[in-house]
Amino acid sequence: MILVTGGAGFIGANFVLDWLASQGEAVVNLDKLTYAGNLHNLDSLRSDARHVFVQGDIGDRALLDRLLAEHRPRAIVNFAAESHVDRSIHGPEDFIQTNVVGTFRLLEAARQYWQALPATEKGAFRFLHVSTDEVYGTLAPTDPAFTEDHRVEPNSPYSASKAASDHLVRAWHHTYGLPVLTTNCSNNYGPLHFPEKLIPLMIVNALAGKSLPIYGDGMQIRDWLYVRDHCSAIRRVLEAGRLGETYNIGGWNEKPNIEIVNTVCALLDELRPRADGQSYATQITYVTDRPGHDRRYAIDARKIERELGWKPAETFDTGIRKTVQWYLDNPEWVQQVQTGAYRDWVAKQYAGA
Repeated sequence: MILVTGGAGFIGANFVLDWLASQGEAVVNLDKLTYAGNLHNLDSLRSDARHVFVQGDIGDRALLDRLLAEHRPRAIVNFAAESHVDRSIHGPEDFIQTNVVGTFRLLEAARQYWQALPATEKGAFRFLHVSTDEVYGTLAPTDPAFTEDHRVEPNSPYSASKAASDHLVRAWHHTYGLPVLTTNCSNNYGPLHFPEKLIPLMIVNALAGKSLPIYGDGMQIRDWLYVRDHCSAIRRVLEAGRLGETYNIGGWNEKPNIEIVNTVCALLDELRPRADGQSYATQITYVTDRPGHDRRYAIDARKIERELGWKPAETFDTGIRKTVQWYLDNPEWVQQVQTGAYRDWVAKQYAGA
């Protein structure tokens, strides 16, 4: 049995689905079900006795203590986080509460639980904390990619809150001996991605005949990682990672945002052509850049390949085609997540687009 937090969100749900398909080991899935947490992501597990879903907050210490005592997991995988930069700019307090205070309370519950385990179980226990490359700040066009030793220089409330949580995890290892592992990933994409992030937003807006809003000049560069590759990397780190270590997980796919959008448009032109015969690229609109927008991220993922033998299975071309096809094949899921609150958010964030 493992405990997964944030397992109804985009990456967490993909991880739970892949874990049960590949490992077969039972999962207790704790998720607060904020706007980005979606039980429909887990519909295929409704009758699966190996999956126990609990709605709750990682900041609820009493709940954490009860779950740990009742289910006695051999590992905790922490995906629970507020993760959208734009939302952190408009409302940073939620990010501090979940990403910093919540991680602290989860660490404390895990420490108390771990310290009371019998010796054999104690030695096998792991706490894996899932983080982001955004904690490293931004890179100039010719700078080498982020390694695990890169200085931490967060530039948004979101990345600052994640950097703080990374520091807490490190401190609980060095101070208390808690057997932790940390992963810092690049931009994920793939099925079940909530349509506030770039790729799903472009797909959903394109199909709806809406504008495709691009920040600034669209030349912000990101390293793109297919979500199921990320899940396989986390499984490998949990299995064989060295305690106290950080592993960067990337897709070796540095691309500017405008190239990503044009690729999505080209795939939609092929797979679901517009009725008027024009390209979806005609819907692209440039909007004012967001404050503190990092120019470039890039992950050097050689450490995880060297130490653990992991590398991504998908190229960007194969992964983005699978992603676009998934959204075309799942219109009910897309409709379900587009609540009034979501529409209000998009209208506010991309006013004038």
